[in-house]
Amino acid sequence: MKVLGLLETQDQKFKKTAYEVLMAGRRINELTGGSLSGVVINGDAGAIAEAGAYGLTDCFNVQSDLLQNNSSMGVARAVAQLAEDRGFDALLLPATAAGKELAPRIAIRLQAGLIADTINFSLDGEHLVASKPVYAGKAHIRAKIETPRHVYTIRPNIFTARKADSPATPAVTDFSPQLSENDTRAGVTDVTRATGALDVAEAEIIVSGGRGMKGPENFYLVEELAGAFGGAVGASRAVVDAGWRPHAEQVGQTGKTVSPNLYVACGISGAVQHLAGMSSSKVIVAINKDASAPIFQVADYGIVGDVFEVLPKLTERVAATTGA
Repeated sequence: MKVLGLLETQDQKFKKTAYEVLMAGRRINELTGGSLSGVVINGDAGAIAEAGAYGLTDCFNVQSDLLQNNSSMGVARAVAQLAEDRGFDALLLPATAAGKELAPRIAIRLQAGLIADTINFSLDGEHLVASKPVYAGKAHIRAKIETPRHVYTIRPNIFTARKADSPATPAVTDFSPQLSENDTRAGVTDVTRATGALDVAEAEIIVSGGRGMKGPENFYLVEELAGAFGGAVGASRAVVDAGWRPHAEQVGQTGKTVSPNLYVACGISGAVQHLAGMSSSKVIVAINKDASAPIFQVADYGIVGDVFEVLPKLTERVAATTGA
């Protein structure tokens, strides 16, 4: 099976999800044989070379001035053209905001079946089978695609990035898609990011706040603990819906799926939708005054107490240890 993985970039560097897409592709190769290639949009040669350590041996660099505005319409057309031109059987995309928008566009152009939020692959005879969570992660289903071409989105923080036994020097092939200005009429004109703020999807330590923080004016307590740890600030859906924190920080079924080494939940009750996005964290610490809160059922360590009393003391102790 010929597999093509879309490698997402930010500031000309591969995001963590790019390496996870490669891991998913390597998993398919273990099952079916075949080949694995990457595709990057207006990519940087240095970033592509670094990906060789993660098993990337072949990469297509789609180059077009019309794609400078990151138009999902244009990128979908370009990647679909590449898949058809080079005869790829399966396409893998990260289940990020960008990947979720691109996948159905590409699938329609290729008349391909699509399985979203994939967490594993297996074989049923000669058929590739994908597993994905349903019912907020309470169950998994196994599904297979009947169309000649397959499209999958890969759930972040599931296929852990690991370096290949033998690093490679990727062979890079430039690909010039046939695009017109009409293909890229909708695009991204500007992106504003909080200076120095870590993305919760990329962070190794996350401190999240929920409705128990009482209001946006109290989130400085969460920010201070996250700063002491050198981690990122997260939030529950209720907090984001209330306008207390930006959507980029939302963790959960309708936010971002995270799997950090440490997840600290502050004033979060543990609704199933939130648990679906963070229950795979390596260590979970819950702080809540309600001893029967569902979050304690998944926590490795629990503190039953008032977050307004616990957080300052915890921050002070962490800062003393880390020197922050």
